[in-house]
Amino acid sequence: MTFDDLARRLAETATPVRRIVAVVGAPGSGKSTLAERLAAALPGAAVLPMDGYHYDDGLLVARGLRARKGAPETFDVGGLQSMLQRLRRNEEDEIAVPAFDRDLEISRAGARMIGREVKTLIVEGNYLLLAAPPWLQLHALYDVAVSLDVPEAELRRRLIARWRGYGLSDQEIAAKVEGNDLPNGRFMRENSKPADFIVSD
Repeated sequence: MTFDDLARRLAETATPVRRIVAVVGAPGSGKSTLAERLAAALPGAAVLPMDGYHYDDGLLVARGLRARKGAPETFDVGGLQSMLQRLRRNEEDEIAVPAFDRDLEISRAGARMIGREVKTLIVEGNYLLLAAPPWLQLHALYDVAVSLDVPEAELRRRLIARWRGYGLSDQEIAAKVEGNDLPNGRFMRENSKPADFIVSD
């Protein structure tokens, strides 16, 4: 399925009540870009990035997980679940949600506002369809699930370019890409339930 096919399908199935669309994919697959494009294409849509629920680096260091940042165990899944439940109820005029600042490598609380008028909430992240607790608890909150299909060679190219853009050395890039990002992507693909739609462009 192409992006245009997906956008058309979601537009045709819009409802008067809020729906939640989960967008999943490996690191470097373009989840954030796809989510923002969908939000621009669909009337009354907004994006909630899962990365806003990263544990802080200080906590990851204390738990010996700093090198694994981005792995399933480095996210506050319960916090994400509570926020999705609150957003699904849509009982408030607006709700502040966190977003991840990649330049600072931290999550910023209250970085985005989701207003009551939003009818399509697009939540994007790596592990939203992971078929293991505690991620399983999130599945019932989605109305539609979308997965991005990107070959690993292209993921590697994009990830290397991403980290090079942040000024990392070749050794640091290799550690992040081969030691964390790509293994996380493989784990996600092998352990997630199927999505309703697969986008390959």
